[in-house]
Parts: sequence; structure tokens; C-alpha cells
Amino acid sequence: MNSHAILLISCHDQMGISAKVTAFLAKYKGNIVEIEQHVEDDKFFMRARWSLCDFELKRENIEAKFDDEVASYLTDAKFQFFFTDTKPRLAIFVSKASHCLFDILSRRSSFPMEISLIISNHDKLEPIAKSFGIPFFYLPVTKENKAEVEKKQLELLKENDITLVVLARYMQILSNQIIEKFPNRIINIHHSFLPAFPGAKPYHQAFAKGVKIIGATSHYVTEQLDEGPIIEQDVARVSHSDSVNELIRKGKDLEKIVLSRAIYNHINHKIITHKNKTFIL
Repeated sequence: MNSHAILLISCHDQMGISAKVTAFLAKYKGNIVEIEQHVEDDKFFMRARWSLCDFELKRENIEAKFDDEVASYLTDAKFQFFFTDTKPRLAIFVSKASHCLFDILSRRSSFPMEISLIISNHDKLEPIAKSFGIPFFYLPVTKENKAEVEKKQLELLKENDITLVVLARYMQILSNQIIEKFPNRIINIHHSFLPAFPGAKPYHQAFAKGVKIIGATSHYVTEQLDEGPIIEQDVARVSHSDSVNELIRKGKDLEKIVLSRAIYNHINHKIITHKNKTFIL
């Protein structure tokens, strides 16, 4: 299978950026298969993907060559390279709800990712992990042991070389200790009723209000609760004839698909963040 390289770059907008990038790739016989760019706030953003089949630079030399021949001529340039044959390693955090977990596990064969472990503050979903052959770590959380549990979680993430943490309805607030270790590498999913319907039973509150649309939002986790850069959203129409259970069913369907889209965009290196928002390129 032909491997590809992916470049994500941002810099101050100026004339000729695209030309510089594409000329660099052409110089070393990189066949571009995808390229997309966006300009906002006088900033330039680009994602480029090219085949490594005939590319004349060794992987370990690409970054230094690009920095010397392209990035050094751009103002405030920041860039990253990724390779499609290196799969991101995921850790999934769960509590009691299983719908998002099942959905992610069902996509293992079609998504370029490795699910290395599952961490939970309840043991309810352990049989699911065992049926898929994935290590499960039951770490109950209380006010008294929260710091100790998060220390153990960080140890597990480090030992397993985790590159992405997915909160698949993990009903605990992560401390800054973990968030700082994984900037823009922790993805959360929640119902889009926030902040109008906070708390444990948003669908019951929505039903009582007679809402006409329900939704779900997936975003990166930051220190500001539920205010990180939004990656994906979707909605479904509901009516007065829908019961609370029907709202919950529709809501779970939305949560699954919205979370999976966010994961897909991240592991395929399609996301660039800027000022607490994302560009999906």
C-alpha cells in the first residue's frame, strides 16, 4: 500500500505561499493527491498530502529540508508532518453509557487507528472491552482519590504511547494536569443543549421545554469546560409526539456519528486550530 505524507502549515498570509510549498514537493518528486488552504485574520492555513512512492527525501530529512527551503522564508510559520502508515494510538475513556464505545470499536477496521486501551470509572463496560480484546482499566473516582487516579491514568497513557484521548461519554471532568499533556488531543462529545440544559438529564429538560431540534457537539477539551474548539456538530428535528425515550434515542445516534466524524478528522490530520476554532481542511 502506497504511503503518503501530510503537511499542516500555518503562517502570516503573504504572496506565493502555495507556490513555495508545491515547488518544494515537485522538486523532490512528491505527487500531490490532496491540497486545501484557507485564509483568515491575515493567517494562511494549508493541508497538503502527497505520495511517498517516488519522493526523493528520506522521512527523517523532510522537516529540516522544508524548514530550510520554505518555512524560513515565511513569517511566523508553524508546521507539522504526518505519515499515513503510522496509526494514531487511542485511549477511550468511558463511564456507563455504551453507545459511543460500541460505535468507535466497530470502526477499527475502517479507520486508520489503534485502540490501545479503555479506561473507566465504572466496571460496567468491561465485558465489551474483553469481547474486543482491548485492555480495560477500572479506576473508580472519588473526591478523595481523584489526583491519584489521574496520576495512574497519565502513567497508562505514557506507557501505551497514546496520541489521542477520546471521552466517549466519560462523566468526569479532567483536571488541567491531563489537559496540559494532550493539547488539542482530547476529544469530547456532549449534547448541544448546553448551556440551556445543563446537568444530568438534558433530554428530560428539552422534552419539558418542547424543543424542535436536538443536537450533539464534539470538541477538543480545554481548561474552560465545554468551550474548546468545536470539531463537528449535527442536529435532528423532533416534535411534540416524541417521548423522552425517543429524544434520548435520537440524541445517542447523533452523539455516535458526531464523535466518529471528529475522530476521523483528527486521525487523518485534517484539523488546524486557531483562536479556539478549527478549520477542517
